[in-house]
Amino acid sequence: MVETHHPRRGSMGYSPRKRAPSMTPKIRSWPEIDGTTKVQGFPGYKAGMTHAFVVDYRPTSTTSGQEVRIPVTVVEVPPVTICGIRFYQETHEGLKTMGEVWAKKVDKSLKKKLPIPNSYDTEKMWEKIDEDLVDEVRFIAHTHPEMVSGIPKKKPEIMELRVGGGTIQERIDKAREKLGKDLEFSEFGKSGDMVDVSAITKGKGFQGHVKRWGVKLLSHKNSKSKRNIGTTGVFIPGYIRSTVPQAGQMGFHQRTELNKRVLKTGDDGSEITPSGGFLKYGEVQNSYVLIHGTIPGPAKRLVLMRDSVRDTGVEVEQPNLTYISTESKQGV
Repeated sequence: MVETHHPRRGSMGYSPRKRAPSMTPKIRSWPEIDGTTKVQGFPGYKAGMTHAFVVDYRPTSTTSGQEVRIPVTVVEVPPVTICGIRFYQETHEGLKTMGEVWAKKVDKSLKKKLPIPNSYDTEKMWEKIDEDLVDEVRFIAHTHPEMVSGIPKKKPEIMELRVGGGTIQERIDKAREKLGKDLEFSEFGKSGDMVDVSAITKGKGFQGHVKRWGVKLLSHKNSKSKRNIGTTGVFIPGYIRSTVPQAGQMGFHQRTELNKRVLKTGDDGSEITPSGGFLKYGEVQNSYVLIHGTIPGPAKRLVLMRDSVRDTGVEVEQPNLTYISTESKQGV
């Protein structure tokens, strides 16, 4: 008899496939790094994609050392403001919040997001923090969407960014120094670095079994419908198990792309803005980052970059970009 080979349709590694609770991605795992103290994450807005010519930096590639054409994603990265600091203590149940210290003066746009007290004593809150018990330091940062012409919103996004490297005391000193100040992308990464990119994918609404899970179409000879599943499972247990592919929400899930190379950073967005601007976005007016390949989410989506947790170890000082396409993307 011929052995049947019937691999499962659709990965269960991403179940349950329900809508993300927020359009701001959340990072649940941060890598440990050595060296100087630095912030380990930075947000940006996905502008769109173009193509570029680069000298292949991958040593095991068949085109290593040759000029190749690659797809690149443009992310606009205006500065973010460090409005607060959160401290954590390691316990047998995991990280527990010790307390927070907020800046004395915060941006007025934060009133759209949370209540702002009229008076706040920052130094008094610092005294309440027992620095000897601190095991983790994170920035509470908020974005400035009003600085981005392609984003039709004014309410800022708030997120946590881990401070890594050095000793705990050096991280606390770094946090005290940056509290209430702006943070630039250059303080997070540079050209040649590997980053992980998290974002909320494009939403596709309620979809059926075939499109959502990729199951086979049923035969028209013995089925009243072709795009249903053949069976919902066994009689015992008396319920439909979660492993049965069914219709439901598709898209608008948080996904993370690992090991994305930063090819170029710059302050002048006109260098990489195509004629007529990016589709459904417009012109890049702030600092930008060029990332090799694709990243999750549609244009205008907030993306969150972090230090790579599975770095391949291949270091590139400065990728050799010979050409970046600025041809019009309208009508393409």
